[in-house]
Order: sequence, then structure tokens, then C-alpha cells
Amino acid sequence: MLLRKVGQLLSESDGIQSRFLPEAFKVRMSDLLGEQYQAFMSSYDKPRVYGLRINTMKCSKDQFLKLTSLELSPIPWASSGFYYEEDSRPGKHPHYHAGLYYIQEPSAMAPVELLDVQPGERILDLCAAPGGKSTQIAAKLAGQGMLVTNDIHSDRVKALVKNIELSGVRNAVVLNEQPEKLKHSFVQFFDKILIDAPCSGEGMFRKEADMAKAWESDWVERYAVMQRELLDQAAHMLRPGGRMIYSTCTFSLEENEAMIAEFLDKHPAFIVAPVAAVDGLSHGYDTDLSGQLDSFSDRAREAVKGTVRLWPHLLVGEGHFVAVLLHNGSADDSAHIDMNLHSAAAPSIIKPNKSAKSMKSKHLNSSHTGKQPEIDLQLLYSFMAEHAPEVGISQITLHGEHVYASPIGLPDLSGIRIIRPGWYIGTLKKQRFEPSHALAMGLRSEDVIRTIDLEATSAAASRYLKGETLEVAESAVRRRHESTAFKGYCLVLIDGFPVGWGKWQDGMLKNEYPPGWRLT
Repeated sequence: MLLRKVGQLLSESDGIQSRFLPEAFKVRMSDLLGEQYQAFMSSYDKPRVYGLRINTMKCSKDQFLKLTSLELSPIPWASSGFYYEEDSRPGKHPHYHAGLYYIQEPSAMAPVELLDVQPGERILDLCAAPGGKSTQIAAKLAGQGMLVTNDIHSDRVKALVKNIELSGVRNAVVLNEQPEKLKHSFVQFFDKILIDAPCSGEGMFRKEADMAKAWESDWVERYAVMQRELLDQAAHMLRPGGRMIYSTCTFSLEENEAMIAEFLDKHPAFIVAPVAAVDGLSHGYDTDLSGQLDSFSDRAREAVKGTVRLWPHLLVGEGHFVAVLLHNGSADDSAHIDMNLHSAAAPSIIKPNKSAKSMKSKHLNSSHTGKQPEIDLQLLYSFMAEHAPEVGISQITLHGEHVYASPIGLPDLSGIRIIRPGWYIGTLKKQRFEPSHALAMGLRSEDVIRTIDLEATSAAASRYLKGETLEVAESAVRRRHESTAFKGYCLVLIDGFPVGWGKWQDGMLKNEYPPGWRLT
């Protein structure tokens, strides 16, 4: 039924009216689209569509489709993406709080699909907040390799961190830094880079009416300045043979084909990998009535035909542009990559290649100024041995009392604003270790020795997500071994998937679900 409804969206009308679009925008789009202009304008009188992407780090596509009650229809260009109906409200479902899917506009899933992420690679998401594409990359990395995810806006980074943790990502580093500073630490470091560039947002006018009302004609030029800098900075960080995606959610030539043509003329080591025009995708423009592309080389103008556009009148989704760029040059022999975090200004690193017993007296000082508290790593190792003995932590990073498991191979990040240097494990107090919510979300039920499983449709699941204390019978506490005590930390599951911690004792489960995450 939903598949038929999705198909009908291209002919139904009930949405933001095209008459509210800026006149200057209409004139430019008429020049660009020609005969397709009327079909394009009609798309603004049709309802927006909704999508979600299954988090394959936590469950397979087939497993989720058997589990969910949502009515879904596949998105053609996204391997784990599905349309859903607006009244389904998947953001309110307990499975959302278990991180089983991410709610994402369908066209926005295309750039990461074209990035062709492979497990074990080093990936940079340069403009990452709020984290939809970062979590999509992480799922494709499947826990292997390294994801560096960055955004310059400190307020937006909070949402990025939450979505990384909700999705259970273990191998991500979250930064809040200007790309100009990053390029000095990550010279030719990454296998692949995603630039989902800030843009004038014209492709989102149907989805966000306020953006259309606020739009000004000079936005295109203003954003083009930033996009040009981002491309140049990212090129410095991509290894020879690497792959880079440049994407926008706008229609202007200046921010799309012209931006790529200019980049190609400045960076002869890069080429465009042509993308097939399938599943409703359309090829980019190599010429236009205004002559904006005339000043570029024949090589560049020919290459931009291999870029793709996602038009709202030709597919079921909003407007996007994607270019796939390949670094076809050789390594810069002058580039030096420091593979060790050794600076005093950087977080303290320990590679735990010793047993917990031999680490018992090992202490590290916090990198914070002032009085330096002693930190006993035995507290951490004892907790992990008691509660999640099969989970390996390859490299420990300490920020004060906070413990992270960092990806191996990070360069020197001195002077870089680091928000999360890896998977946040918890906090080392004076006499105890407190596990983090991020640790719970990154675990699997089989990783821990004590779990409590709630059904998504139960009142108990809703009450847990609201932060309430629950009455839980001893028989509901699942233990890996009969000798395991019932009392203590339990990983709370919903339909078999972790949602947080609880402490069980004498028939009561003390709720450890974070206040900022709770249902209201």
C-alpha cells in the first residue's frame, strides 16, 4: 500500500504552494530547467516525503523488517533506506531510542551511498552535524577503521554527539574545529572524505517553508565562498587514490557544477568519477544559458556531466547535488604524518596490553590544569571484567576522569578542539567506575553478563524511557552464568537491543537512563 502511495506523490497535490517561492529563484530555475520548469514548480504543490535508515550496526535489514510494525517502502538509491508515512511517528517508538534507525530525508542518503565506504577505512565527515551522514558512514564501516566527524558549530555538535552515541558507534572521533586547522594534522590521511557543504538550501524549500521565505538571492554567492574553501582544505587531507564526495541540497549552478569545474581546474590531480543516471537521478549540467560554465576548461565542463542531481519532480525526495571526486595523483613526499599522540597538550593515551592485575597500581594524571587527581585504571578493568568481559578496548584515552576507547592511528591533535576522542566508556571516580550511556548503546546483549529485556509495546518500556524506577522480578534478570549474582548493573534491552543501564536489587531496578534523553 505504501509503495503505491509513494508512487502517487508525483501526481498528487497538497503541500507548500509554489506561489510562496521567491521570484528571483523562479526566474533562475526557469532559465535552468527550460521545458521541465512547470513540472518542477508543480512538485512544490505536492507533500514532502519521509524516510528512515536502518542502523545495520545494531540489526540487519531483514531482522528489522521482521521486528517493526511500521509500514515501509524501499528508497531506490539507499541500501538500508525506507519511506514511511507521516502519521507513523517513528521518532516516538522505543526502537528509535534503541538506535535501530535514523530518521533522514530520502535524498540526503545518496551522498554516503556514493562515497562507497568499506570496513577498515579512514573516513572524514567534514561538516557533520547533526550526524545523519556520519551514522550512515559508521554503519558501513561496521566497527572497523576510523571515522573522524567534525562540525564548526559548538551548539550543533551536541546533536552530533548524541546521534553518534544513540547509534552505538564505537570508532568515531568528534571534533569541533575549523577545517583550516584540521588540514595541518591530517595531511593526506583519509581514504575518503564527505563534504556535505553548507549551502543556500534551495532543495529544502518544500520541506522547510521558512527557509524559502528567508531566502535571499545573495545567499548563493555567500555560500560559494565557504564551499570553495572546504573543497581546497579537504583536498589537502585526502590520500592519493582516495575518494571525496561533495554534496549540497541546493539547485544553483554556482554552488554545484561551477564549483566542481573550478575545483578541477585548480586541482589537476582530481577527476570526477561519473555516476550513472539511474533510480531517478539526473546528470549534471555542462552548459547553461547564463554562460557561467564557459570560463572553465573543456576537461572540467566535460567532467561535470558525471555529477548527479536529485530533482523533486523526477524522484520521490527533495533536491540534492552530488559529485564524486577521485584523487588521481601521487603522494606528496614532503607531507609528514605523525602517527602518535604524544604532546602534553593532547589527551593521555594508554594501550592496555597488560592484564588488569598488572595494571592495578597504574595511575595517570588528568590533562586539566590545577591539582591532578590520581586515576586508578584497575577500577575500569574490574568493571569490564565483571560486566562485559568479552569487550576489548584497544586504546584508552583519558580526559580528566573521563575514559574513552580511541581508534588506533590518530595523528597528533594538539591544538584541536576534541569533543569525543573515541567511544565514551565512563567516568573514573575515587572509589568506583561509572559506565556511560554511550557504553551501553555500543554494546550488544551477548556482550554482558546480566540483562533485562522489555517488550517495546509494554508499559515497562515506556516507563524506563521516562526515567522511572521499575519493579522487576528476579526471574526477569537474565544471567550468562548461574553463578552470576542477580544484584548489580544490568544492561536494559527493548526487544533484545540495548537502551541503557539499570541497577537491580531486591526486585527493584534503579533507572540509569540519562535525564536529557528521557521521554516527556
